[in-house]
Amino acid sequence: MASPSCSATDLAPLLTAAANATAVANYLCTQFDAISKKFSDTTYAIDNTYLLFSAYLVFAMQLGFAMLCAGSVRAKNTMNIMLTNVLDAAAGGLSYYLFGFAFAFGAPSNGFIGRHFFGLRDYPSPSGDYSFFLYQWAFAIAAAGITSGSIAERTQFVAYLIYSSFLTGFVYPIVSHWVWSADGWASPTRTHGDVLFGSGVIDFAGSGVVHMVGGIAGLWGAFIEGPRIGRFDRTGRVVALKGHSASLVVLGSFLLWFGWYGFNPGSFLTIVKGYGNNKGDYYGQWSAIGRTAVTTTLAGCTAALTTLFSKRLLVGHWNVTDVCNGLLGGFAAITSGCSVVEPWAAIVCGFIAAWVLIGLNKLAVKVKYDDPLEAAQLHGGCGAWGVLFTGLFAKGEYVHEIYGIGRPYGLLMGGGGKLFAAQVVEVLVVCVWVTVTMAPLFYGLNKMKLLRISRDDETAGMDLTRHGGFAYAYNDEDDDESIRKLGFMMGRIEPAGSVTPSAAGHDSQMPTTAPPV
Repeated sequence: MASPSCSATDLAPLLTAAANATAVANYLCTQFDAISKKFSDTTYAIDNTYLLFSAYLVFAMQLGFAMLCAGSVRAKNTMNIMLTNVLDAAAGGLSYYLFGFAFAFGAPSNGFIGRHFFGLRDYPSPSGDYSFFLYQWAFAIAAAGITSGSIAERTQFVAYLIYSSFLTGFVYPIVSHWVWSADGWASPTRTHGDVLFGSGVIDFAGSGVVHMVGGIAGLWGAFIEGPRIGRFDRTGRVVALKGHSASLVVLGSFLLWFGWYGFNPGSFLTIVKGYGNNKGDYYGQWSAIGRTAVTTTLAGCTAALTTLFSKRLLVGHWNVTDVCNGLLGGFAAITSGCSVVEPWAAIVCGFIAAWVLIGLNKLAVKVKYDDPLEAAQLHGGCGAWGVLFTGLFAKGEYVHEIYGIGRPYGLLMGGGGKLFAAQVVEVLVVCVWVTVTMAPLFYGLNKMKLLRISRDDETAGMDLTRHGGFAYAYNDEDDDESIRKLGFMMGRIEPAGSVTPSAAGHDSQMPTTAPPV
């Protein structure tokens, strides 16, 4: 389309006689239409660019998950857990393209499941563009990444392939359809039929849809597999199987923190939208996006500090891994209500989320449940708290801006109990849905001996037995004698000519080195 323009030479011939009034009007209307089309195109371009950038941030969280998982497991399983994170994205990409996106957003459909856009057929559409698909795929693989942490260090590779494809292609999309699709039975933006309790579920960026789904799936996988060898001794006492790199845990946590600014603020999907209220032209959806980034930040920071001092009082030392998990627990909790709560409420959310995580970890130890990354407790437990928190603290003004005038809002903010009731329904339904889908899957894989690796493989480490070698030279605190017998024990390699402490007190100055790798 040619750029709109207007000049005196264009208008002069039309203004010489009154008879040309119609021609003048047509000319001006044509120019205004061209200008309007330019503004419309610019709005679409800005909104799609914003959504694509948010999708890139959410996808970058996969790197954060990979680093966090690698640092949280023992070194002998590093390659395995890194490969599973790559697998979550790759297998999830195909399954979400073929089935998942259609089940989630294939409108028009019914309240339970979508029915269009399989393999992106007839897409883009008026309801969305390719940027929307990419953004939703990044969310789907985040749910699968959560589950992989719960079953780390003891799961067969084929089981990862099966569960990851099933979770991203069917289980997660159904839940996202319920809550986020315009046809979903629990959606606050439902266009056909009654809205649940006149409110719908406000799970803005997925404390329930993403985090609870991934966490509960991981809960069943870890429960059916059982604890890692050595996690509990014969008397039932807890044995700490510490991750091998706090540095990777911190790196992964910061990458996830960074990605969360695409996860939560990006869930607005658009940025060029005015609210038309009495706050002035400076206030619009761009302001709500900024507020969402602030509430996300405050919840995570509060949870991290609460965990820091609480664990210091409980165990007597400062633990960076616990602080990182507390930080992520705060983020998982605020994800549901990040757009509709005040910054001060986000602090409340993060504070309680830290104690939810601490309490669930205590419970996990008592029932001898083993989750190497605390994924079920963190994402499942803190995610459930976040959904309920929204029903308590959602502010009426923000709910009306985003979801429409007259909607119920937080119980403790004077909005009645309808929103809170809807949030309770979401927590219960997600628990039931993931249980009836993922628990039988893991149980079936276990019965077919496709879930857990052998005792010998687990003891030696999957890097050696399943992936052709170690990720790098290392020395785990709990290295087993069986690895030494295989001749693959990795020890510290001293520089040539160095003197070991044992040799320093003797006449012999022969260097001592570890066997070659």
